[in-house]
Amino acid sequence: MNDTMVRAEGDRVTHTGLRRSLRFSDLVLYGLILIQPTAPMPVFGVIFTTAHGHVVTAMVLAMVAMLCTSISYGRMARLYPQGGSAYLYVSKELHTGLGYLTGWCLVMDYVLNPLICTIWCSRAAINFIPTLPYFTCAIFFAAFFTLVNCLGVETSARINRGMALALGLVIVLVVAAGIRYLLALPLITTHVLLAPFYDPGRFTLPGLLRGTSIAVLTYIGFDGISTLSDEALEPQRDIPRAIVFTCLLTGILAAVEVYLAQLAWPANLAFPDVDTAYVHVAQRLGGAALFVIVNSALLLATVGSGLASQLGAARLLYAMGQDGALPRTFFTSLSAAKRVPRNNVLFVGAVSLAGALVFSYTLGTELLNYGALLAFLGVNLACIVHAARYRPTNPWRWIVPSFIGLLTCLLLWLNLSPLALTVGTVWAIFGVGLWFARRRFTTVSP
Repeated sequence: MNDTMVRAEGDRVTHTGLRRSLRFSDLVLYGLILIQPTAPMPVFGVIFTTAHGHVVTAMVLAMVAMLCTSISYGRMARLYPQGGSAYLYVSKELHTGLGYLTGWCLVMDYVLNPLICTIWCSRAAINFIPTLPYFTCAIFFAAFFTLVNCLGVETSARINRGMALALGLVIVLVVAAGIRYLLALPLITTHVLLAPFYDPGRFTLPGLLRGTSIAVLTYIGFDGISTLSDEALEPQRDIPRAIVFTCLLTGILAAVEVYLAQLAWPANLAFPDVDTAYVHVAQRLGGAALFVIVNSALLLATVGSGLASQLGAARLLYAMGQDGALPRTFFTSLSAAKRVPRNNVLFVGAVSLAGALVFSYTLGTELLNYGALLAFLGVNLACIVHAARYRPTNPWRWIVPSFIGLLTCLLLWLNLSPLALTVGTVWAIFGVGLWFARRRFTTVSP
């Protein structure tokens, strides 16, 4: 549920006259704000259950796949500094049809992000007031996201930075509480310390791979750095480095957060609520005070992400309506007062509510990763094809990491749940049909 979902893949933004002032450290900070430093916390329980407790290993394996993919993104960003989208990279290097399919699958991601935010916010609210019906909470948050976005209220960059700082402080509190908790234990054996990485009594390869495919959600957002090429002091050097370093730093932070949580929570103890499991781990580490702090911080962060991602989805649908990919009359309509694509906001809000009442949080995250992993596959393949065509001197320096990224992303995509693969594939087939219909009955190019 990362803020990167607010960026519409099809947006056409012309960067002219922007001041080059961003250093390498600024780019990395921007990437961390997009990803959010607490990204593994909301999804911790889902990965724990799916991977049979091997959350740390799943996070590390996902980091390997994302690091190789981030290298491909960095190289593509260097080739197309004013693009910054998987849609553009795949269209330019492979085929416009494949680029359209990549963008279409990412449409699902943009719509799904406010959906899973609605689910998680509802669960977090119930942690505070257990007697609240889930149905009521889902209606409230879906309606809240929709109403605020219809009024045209947007989160400022200053608020985003403040939220990132607050979440960083939450991580410090959790780590400190985790260390204090472990030091108070009477005996810590080597087996206990290594169990989060590998527990022979619970390990299964299919479970680990599926858990890793869900853990990818933690890293989504590193590609957003590529949109700052026109504002970086040295974009050719710093943009690729910042993308890779942000991915690496995210993986390290995620591994520490989930490692301490696994050490503190016995493998045979069920979570009161899987969707908000990390909040209950925080209570075990630091008592009721830390429970309130972590639940409140993650709830506020997810509200912000839900608001931004719903507006981002509405803008993407608006752009697709302008291009003729969707009915123009409905999807390009703007409210007279606020100039907001109100029809699209209402549409995404309705989808979020319906999905929150039907989907589980696990299915929502897997469907979101369906589109993300396909986009990563496309970027890695685009990088390989470019190297084979235009890099006659030592092309393997490009091909090897991209090929590793391609294989690992494919493996993770294939290990999504059968239901997620089925639903995602139906969506992709519908998009392919729409693309052929456009080519047959209109003159608009994809």
